[in-house]
Amino acid sequence: MRHVRAGRRGGAVSSFIGVVGELLITAGVFLGLFVVWQLWWTDVQADRVHTQVLAELDWPQPPAATENAEDADDDGPAIAGEHRGEPPVMDEPADETVFAELYVPRWGADYVTPVAQGIDKARVLDRLGVGHYPGTAMPGDLGNFATAGHRTTYGSPYQQVAELREGDPLVFRTETTWYVYRKTTDEIVWPHQVEVISPVPGLMPGEPIPDLTDRLLTLTACHPMYSAAQRFIVYGELDYWAPVEEGTPIELIEAGVKVRGAGGQA
Repeated sequence: MRHVRAGRRGGAVSSFIGVVGELLITAGVFLGLFVVWQLWWTDVQADRVHTQVLAELDWPQPPAATENAEDADDDGPAIAGEHRGEPPVMDEPADETVFAELYVPRWGADYVTPVAQGIDKARVLDRLGVGHYPGTAMPGDLGNFATAGHRTTYGSPYQQVAELREGDPLVFRTETTWYVYRKTTDEIVWPHQVEVISPVPGLMPGEPIPDLTDRLLTLTACHPMYSAAQRFIVYGELDYWAPVEEGTPIELIEAGVKVRGAGGQA
């Protein structure tokens, strides 16, 4: 009888271990599917939304060179002039409003992403692309035009942020104006270091704001990849601006960037 009872106990233990093993395998499958959804499917969904959002922007097209008498022999887009005087600056829009497009030649000829007001994760960063920190400067304004974007998932608009080099153009387009910024420096900070988006980066909260003389840009993204432990920060400064009605910035033309509607490009 003792041998029978021992056998029964051994069988029960084996069955329990088998059930636990099956549960762990099932959990692993679900975890794997979640990772696929998080890292791949959210990008697919976000790319569709970003494409739709950009397509719905009822903005004028930059002119083709054939519309400019001086460039009559050129079938490409007209080259916009480089203006370095006081740029036009739009008012800060309502939350979730898409007010700009971002083109970055370093990130490929097909790269373009919407820029929307706000940095709420669910309503802006996960859905609309790059977000603008409320209360920071608008494109072209004195101070710090500060933005945030994902490096992984949900379209990953800032995935290649660490690949930018000094002098690289970061080109924002609003309905009427191009703003061509250039990268100056970068750094890695902790999440609590909010001074990176101050009107003068590095100015601590509560410190008096000096007279603003520079038109700056800040990109913020999580660091390292697949983690939110730190932040990768890219700084830039406005080089020049141009009216969209004049044409397209030469930086985009020379890089073969596909500006929506410019010179017949998609």
